[in-house]
Amino acid sequence: MSAYKELLQQREALEIQIKEARARELSDAIALVRKTVDEFGLTVSDVFRPSDRRSLSKGSKVEPKYRNPATGETWTGRGKPPVWIRNEDREQFRIKQ
Repeated sequence: MSAYKELLQQREALEIQIKEARARELSDAIALVRKTVDEFGLTVSDVFRPSDRRSLSKGSKVEPKYRNPATGETWTGRGKPPVWIRNEDREQFRIKQ
């Protein structure tokens, strides 16, 4: 038998062992999680809440930095610049804070 075929057979055997080990360890992990949730009275939101960094930045508004004096249209300075500010000196449109 060629080395290639032997290696393929070994890979198949290893894949079976990997699946069995994962199933065993997954079962143990789930049992541990359930025990911990029960022990501490955790809720779904306690365990699976979004990270603070993501929840703070997601959906937050950014103050505009530039205003078109002719129309009052504003731009935050993020993303593609609007037509009225392209190729212009942006300082003339800056909103004074």
